[in-house]
Amino acid sequence: MDMDGASSVVLQALTQATSQDTAVLKPAEEQLRQWETQPGFYSVLLNIFNNHMLDVNVRWLAVLYFKNGIDRYWRRVAPHALSEEEKTSLRAGLITNFNEPVNQIATQIAVLIAKVARLDCPRQWPELIPILLESVKGQDGLQQHRALLTFYHVTKTLASKRLAQDRRLFQDLASGIYSFACSLWSHHTDCFLQQIYARDEAAALSSLERTLLSLKVLRKLTVHGFQEPQHNMEVMGFLNAVFERLKQFLECCRQVGPDCTCREKLEKTIILYTKVLLDFLEYHPCAFIPLIQRSLEFAVSYVFTPAGEGVTFERFIVQCMNLIKMIVKNDAYKPAKNIDDSKPESLEAHKIKTAFFTHPTLTEIGRRLVSHYFLLTEEELAMWEEDPESFAVEETGGDSWKYSLRPCTEVLFLDIFHNYSQTLTPVLLEMVQNLQGPTSVEDPVQLLMKDAVYNAVGLAAYELFDNVDFDQWFKNQLLGELQVNHHRYKLIRRRVIWLIGQWISVKFKSDLRPLLYEVILSLMQDPDLVVRIETATTLKLTVDDFEFRTEQFLPYLESIFGLLFQLLQQVTECDTKMQVLHVISCVIERVNIQIRPYVGCLVQYLPLLWKQSEEHNMLRCAILTTLIHLVQGLGAESKNLYPFLLPVIQLSTDVSQPPHVYLLEDGLELWLVTLENSPAITPELLRIFQNMSALMEMSSENMRTCFQIVNAYIYLSATEFLQNYAESLCRSFCDLLKDISNEGQVQVLKVVEIALKVSPILGAHMFQPLLPAVFRGIVDGERYPVVMSTYLGILGRVLLQNSSFFYSLLTQMASECSQKMDQLLGNVIEMWVDRMDNITQPERRKLSSLALLSLLPSDNSVIQDKFCGIINICVEALHDVMTEDSETGTFKDCMLMSHFEEPKLSDDEEPPTEQDKRKKMLALEDPVHSVSLQQFVYEKLKAQQALMGDQGFGVLMETVDTELVRQLQEFLQGL
Repeated sequence: MDMDGASSVVLQALTQATSQDTAVLKPAEEQLRQWETQPGFYSVLLNIFNNHMLDVNVRWLAVLYFKNGIDRYWRRVAPHALSEEEKTSLRAGLITNFNEPVNQIATQIAVLIAKVARLDCPRQWPELIPILLESVKGQDGLQQHRALLTFYHVTKTLASKRLAQDRRLFQDLASGIYSFACSLWSHHTDCFLQQIYARDEAAALSSLERTLLSLKVLRKLTVHGFQEPQHNMEVMGFLNAVFERLKQFLECCRQVGPDCTCREKLEKTIILYTKVLLDFLEYHPCAFIPLIQRSLEFAVSYVFTPAGEGVTFERFIVQCMNLIKMIVKNDAYKPAKNIDDSKPESLEAHKIKTAFFTHPTLTEIGRRLVSHYFLLTEEELAMWEEDPESFAVEETGGDSWKYSLRPCTEVLFLDIFHNYSQTLTPVLLEMVQNLQGPTSVEDPVQLLMKDAVYNAVGLAAYELFDNVDFDQWFKNQLLGELQVNHHRYKLIRRRVIWLIGQWISVKFKSDLRPLLYEVILSLMQDPDLVVRIETATTLKLTVDDFEFRTEQFLPYLESIFGLLFQLLQQVTECDTKMQVLHVISCVIERVNIQIRPYVGCLVQYLPLLWKQSEEHNMLRCAILTTLIHLVQGLGAESKNLYPFLLPVIQLSTDVSQPPHVYLLEDGLELWLVTLENSPAITPELLRIFQNMSALMEMSSENMRTCFQIVNAYIYLSATEFLQNYAESLCRSFCDLLKDISNEGQVQVLKVVEIALKVSPILGAHMFQPLLPAVFRGIVDGERYPVVMSTYLGILGRVLLQNSSFFYSLLTQMASECSQKMDQLLGNVIEMWVDRMDNITQPERRKLSSLALLSLLPSDNSVIQDKFCGIINICVEALHDVMTEDSETGTFKDCMLMSHFEEPKLSDDEEPPTEQDKRKKMLALEDPVHSVSLQQFVYEKLKAQQALMGDQGFGVLMETVDTELVRQLQEFLQGL
């Protein structure tokens, strides 16, 4: 690019690209995109964003284009990479002056320099760090700040590189600049404290900004810059100084009050100090050992003693609690079970912890956690009144303990209780003892305290297993609490039903369940919504428990299910509806077909809810899950849901519709259970299969379910299904088989095998294009046993049940291979006999012997040639399937099935689906289950004997091993 001419053209394009008018904006963006690979383009951008006279938006856009260009074209190996000459001049231009007046642009330039540094520093850009350090020392306030900002972003980026070589380079850098970084931080911190106490807030804010940046640099250098930081005096000196500085800054917070302009940055800096300690503890637990005592003293005094009053704020308390938690829980600080195996560091850390966590200290921490931090706050109580649903489903899972006070206190309580249960169990039990009997509704303080103590007992349920007789407590105390109907007592009603949910899987007698269902039934009608939602959650935990007995629950099912449905309608928030739907799904899943009489209302309501939840895909996922369990519960009756169900499946599994991203997995599962429970095919159900070819093309992790769906269609209505879709399915399969794992290959072939089993004539005709590959695989001796076994299963079906097709396939293959038919048939039989051991399923082994026997009687010399091998396979199969009747001493084929019986079900067994029944009926017609192998062998040998005459047959039998003949005779005696 010619620089002068280019500057004005690029400037004009950038100006147009900031326009609100798309007619101007789009062509400008397209033009800029074309220039991205032009030499000189980035030099022009650099000049534009360094020109402070130009419009801010234009300069901002120039920085962004430059930044994106680094990602795409800076590396040497990138297509259209920048030339080394241009990169050299750009690097120099980026650090000529640190005087950007606009904060946002300054940050972007700093990030951009850091991106280049990640790729080029220190080898191609050795001067970057020295120039930055020089500028940071300068007297000009703006230049000093901008250089420091850049210094931070460069340090942060270099610290994030993980390769061993890069880490060594960063460690070299850290040891070279650490002293300077410490003195810089110290200087700015002192300046800030002097200025803030002198009430010069503007200067203080500026110094505080620099303190924050220099501390951010030190955090990265300290945590990532040293392999063994405990041996570096300066690092340990800095970390010890952090405690002093924290105290100064917390005191400063108290002095300046909440309205000071510095307040927000001040709190940010305090949090950053705690992050330094937490990061160092996470990355260097052993180096942290000398700081354990000080950290615990510091954190415990601010969080659990009056020292913190008026000083601390929520985020700081969370950080302190996390510091205590990480020290208590750290595996590096726990001695091994066998003391002699422990590392000396672990023993030292354990010693320090044991000395600190004395009985009085632990007692005080335990009491304060429960009686102070567990208490519901004014804000929470107000939220309960004003927005009960948000209160009831507040998110406390995942990593929320790292940032939010309530989950943080609960996690800390659990960890401390787990590690020091012997000390803390009596403390908690005493707190429970002091709150026996109903609490006065006129005493809000005691009500909140009881809520907090019960919360602790619920959280520590596993730890208290041996110390609390929960059944007695439930009968003698908790039941009474649940019967106090006063509206102020809702706190306790909600907490007690939650508490039962926590204990249900820990210790709760089975014969108390009916009493609990009575309680749930009553509380599902509580006037307070939060109590009702909490009760539903406990119901889910109860129903989901290992000891759940359907017969105990059935008397309450109708009433409870009706109330659950009412609750689903009453709640308005998406998250709450999802939560209630999960409970409903769980109930339906556990009681299965017993749900049938009670789902009418739900079935009518779900279409409305589906319509309302168009914008909420996660709620739609919950509806799909409910429908899956509903269809399983309804069985064949689920056909009544088709007007709603089938469009839902259609939408969820259509990859051209955006919602499929969220709904596909559950949608496929629903499609499958709908087919498995369908009594008969409908045109609409058949039509949905149009979605399948696109799903097959995606070949995602849902492939297995897709194959199960195909199989379900074949079982349901092979004729209609294959006539409509076999052609497109065959195309999909041919594409798939070109590039698929062995396991995937088996899945595809199993579909063909099932089609042949259900409809031998139509199946062979429809999947004809796939069969030559199967034939070739057998002749070539496919190496992978499971694939070979499936090949033989397919060919066995064709030979046994559609022999004319087998011979036309043999003719086709013989002309392809330029071989005689008989010769090719001989090769197939030989390979079949040789690879019989690849077949492990008894059904397929019997099928193989039936198929090969079906070649008899024959005067074909090739078949007679292979007679010995055929008999060999038959005897093997007879060993597999014949069982001796102990009473009569005769053998019978154990695979024979004579008639369809409805199985007797025990309570825990699920009733058979419609598909299970279809498979059973199919088995009755399948030669494997309807033909006696013993009888078949006998008849075929008799026919061969009749064909050849006694003498010829005798000669043929002599080719068979005498031991095999003896075994064969034994199996055939009595026929």
